[in-house]
Parts: sequence; C-alpha cells; structure tokens
Amino acid sequence: MTTMLNVRDLRAYYGQVQALHGLNFSLNEGSLTTLLGANGAGKTTTLRAICNMVRSTGAIEFEGAALLGRSTENIVRLGIAHVPQGRGTFTAMTVEENLQLGAITRRDRNGIVSDIERMYDHFPVLKQRHTQQAGTLSGGEQQMLAVARALMLRPRLMLLDEPSFGLAPLIVEELFGILRTLNKSEKVSMLLVEQNASLALDLADHAYLIETGRLVMEGPAQHLRDDENIRKAYLGY
Repeated sequence: MTTMLNVRDLRAYYGQVQALHGLNFSLNEGSLTTLLGANGAGKTTTLRAICNMVRSTGAIEFEGAALLGRSTENIVRLGIAHVPQGRGTFTAMTVEENLQLGAITRRDRNGIVSDIERMYDHFPVLKQRHTQQAGTLSGGEQQMLAVARALMLRPRLMLLDEPSFGLAPLIVEELFGILRTLNKSEKVSMLLVEQNASLALDLADHAYLIETGRLVMEGPAQHLRDDENIRKAYLGY
C-alpha cells in the first residue's frame, strides 16, 4: 500500500512545555488509522501539529510534501481536513452556509452544489435542518455537520478529534457507520483520535497508542482489540 502520511521524530511544544517526544508513525492511502491514549497523552496535539497549529519540529510528509513550515490554510489546500474536538461549527450560520464554507477553497460551483446534496444523502437530518442556525442543532447534529463540512473540501485525508465525545450511543453508532462507509466506498483516508478505544478499534485498520507524548505500541487494530492482555494493560476494558 502507498504511504500517504509519514511522521518522523515529531516533537511539539506549548510555550516551554514539550507535549510530544519524538513520535514516529505512518498512515497508508485509503486506510483508517486511530491514535489511542488517555486524556493529555498528546493525541489532539498530534493532529494540531499536522495542521501546523502548534510549534513543532521533526518531519511530517503528506504524499511526499513537507508540511512543517506551511500555513494551516496551505495544508488544507493540499487536501487535509481537520474536524476539531468540540465540533467547531459556525453557530450563527445556517447548516447550508456551514457546508458552503467548507468548500471555500474550491472554485467548481456545480461540484459544490452536487456535494451539498451528497452530504444531505449521507446525513438526511441536515437536509431537514438546512435553513436552521447551526447553534440550534443537537450535539449529534452539530457533529454530523462538522464532518459534512470537512467533507465539502473533498479531502484526501480527514483528521477526526474525538467525534464521539458527548454523544448518545445511538448517535455515535450512526456517525461511525457513516465514517466507515466514507472510508470504504469513497476511499477517504482517516486519522481518528478517540478516547473510546473499543469503538475506535472496531472501526480502524491500524492503531497507535500514545502515553505522555510517546508512542508505546502499534499494530493492526484487530490484534489490539483481540488481545486481552493489551486491552487490560493499556486500553482499560
């Protein structure tokens, strides 16, 4: 398989505090890879480093292009979409305006219109709410909108930060089913940060485990899911 994202000796800092201590990992084209770890382990920081939202050193390559030193906007234009923790919808804008904003770097108007309808096919509740302000949506609907808006970029890679956070189990099941479909049928590569290890391992192809900014384990998601010793020692279930 072709390597899409290659991260080497990644170190990240918040002021003088070092949050990542030399991470090395890769992601194959078309795969769904998950980063696991407790709160504060460095999962969110890793996604922010890829998007150049924190001070970082090391090497990050996306399809052969170096990302460190590029602006966040330029990284988005390469085809990397980031769905941050906390949903991040523009609450005063309507559902459809949020989707249009997701395509702001695009110039193909007909394609944008077509993709909005495609998002409504994936997320029917958004079509029902298309004229509604995003801030009036439920938590689950806002998370669906955040994912749909990111997809309007037509990304090659999606970075998803805790998409299940705060959602009811039925909504999580629906959302993760859609993510699985997008990955398998539309070949959207995904890097998923998720504290719910069981959920993430059911969805992912490959998994990395981070503790205090360091990579401590990796392997096929099924292997980590099926190994009771690993689950008890590292994943807490």
